[in-house]
Amino acid sequence: MDARSAEIAAGQADELVWLLEHAPLYTAGTSANRADVIDARFPVHESGRGGQMTYHGPGQRVAYGMLDLKRRGPDVRRFVVTLEEWIIRTLAAFNVRGERRDDRIGVWVRRPEKGEGREDKIAAIGIRVKQWVTLHGMALNVDPDLSHFSGIVPCGVHEQLYGVTSLADLGIPVSMPEVDAVLRREFETLFGETYTQTVGRTENDSPSARPARSASSPSR
Repeated sequence: MDARSAEIAAGQADELVWLLEHAPLYTAGTSANRADVIDARFPVHESGRGGQMTYHGPGQRVAYGMLDLKRRGPDVRRFVVTLEEWIIRTLAAFNVRGERRDDRIGVWVRRPEKGEGREDKIAAIGIRVKQWVTLHGMALNVDPDLSHFSGIVPCGVHEQLYGVTSLADLGIPVSMPEVDAVLRREFETLFGETYTQTVGRTENDSPSARPARSASSPSR
């Protein structure tokens, strides 16, 4: 990822988005508190992204985006808001209402059936920007083992009102290819046209972003 981002910054490579699933692990962002690791049942990796502790594992779609903000507009906050919108629109395609919160990063789902004020996080966001090229990105819970989150305090959110959820937990039985198709469609609406390529050892079909041309994309 670092090598590719440097090539993008130098104008020697196209922007790229990797879609992948990790083996079970915990990642620590630059603001992580090691006291938030309750049970290190999986490896803990220093990620270099912003944010705190999170979990990645099978059943979770992780999207690492390497996009050139020099060309798209050097506004990190706008980029994060656009990532949130990408997730919200994807969830809406499955009749799930995802929402932003000013005091909590990520995308959240109201859970009134659990009690008043209860909300669960369905997608996490954590990025890094180097030479105005973005790294890392977002993780959407499709059908992961939610018990794996109990080994940490996810994203440093200690309040008992807030937990984690997934599409499967919400009663939405959807496959990863179905999620990927919607992610790609909504990505193109917000960021611009993509094409598919196989990248290195990941052996994933990864949408690689072409220059954004739609009016809804960040300006050049």
